[in-house]
Amino acid sequence: MTVLDAIGEVQIPLLAAMLLLGCATKVLKMVRAGSADENIGPTALFPMHLRRPLAIVLCAVEATLGLGLLVTAGRFGRHVPAGGIRLGSCLLFVVATCALLELRQSRPDVGCGCFGDFSTAPVSARTLARSALLAIAGLATVWVGPITMPRTVAGAFGLLTIACAEVLLIAVLSPEVGESLIRLGYSAPCELRNVPAARTLAVLRRSKYWRRYASLITSEIPEDVWRELCWRFAVFPARYQDRQAEVVFAVFLQHRRPVVHVALVDSDTGAPLESPTGKQRSRWPGRAPLLSPARGLRPAFNSAQARSAPADLPLSTDL
Repeated sequence: MTVLDAIGEVQIPLLAAMLLLGCATKVLKMVRAGSADENIGPTALFPMHLRRPLAIVLCAVEATLGLGLLVTAGRFGRHVPAGGIRLGSCLLFVVATCALLELRQSRPDVGCGCFGDFSTAPVSARTLARSALLAIAGLATVWVGPITMPRTVAGAFGLLTIACAEVLLIAVLSPEVGESLIRLGYSAPCELRNVPAARTLAVLRRSKYWRRYASLITSEIPEDVWRELCWRFAVFPARYQDRQAEVVFAVFLQHRRPVVHVALVDSDTGAPLESPTGKQRSRWPGRAPLLSPARGLRPAFNSAQARSAPADLPLSTDL
């Protein structure tokens, strides 16, 4: 086996891993957000109504090509489907490189979205170089035959050396590596966590408290949403015992299994009402009204109170 053949064979599993990892992180981002409408890199270049289908198509293409590279790596590598999949992988990275160039010019504030939430940094020369390198790697696989196990220890060591060198090069060109290390070694205080309101509402709608009060809520669109330090509050209109009421949710701002509290209050007075289960669940410190209707659904207590207010409410981590 020549050095060129060895380099070509290494690209197939490497490209498959990159495609499948990119697909998995994008899907994870959409699941966390509860929607496919969020920007995923180059989709920000398109009108809003096209971003959702384009994001879904992009994930599907990455998964198909990644799995296809693995399936055709062996004895199917001599047939036409293998060449088509490998050429498709090359074209995907070529198109991605061109899209990132355009994104860098027109939307310099948007990340490439290559690996979901890890790719939030603006597109840089490193990101473009990585995409171009992967396009070249895809081209190098088009004429590679079926991958076979190395017959000697020297051959296996050579393949491992090439793979490690390329992985190291990709890591150097990947801003996501630094972001991952920062996330592993540092946890931002809850007051500074950047948790989008859309993600909070998506998590809320999957909670058991939402299901418990869903029969009372008259609109899935909140009347008001605001943040107080580590908590995000959402107010939904409700109807309870022939009176106008409000269901107030407090969601702790963390990415995984956030705590959820709930209060059912009278719309006019802000007084807590008995929950549908018959228990007084809407308990706030000092029985102070949560909202002031005359002030347009704004918090009726200061930030220090807001941080401690949910302490007496029932906990829910069953999300």
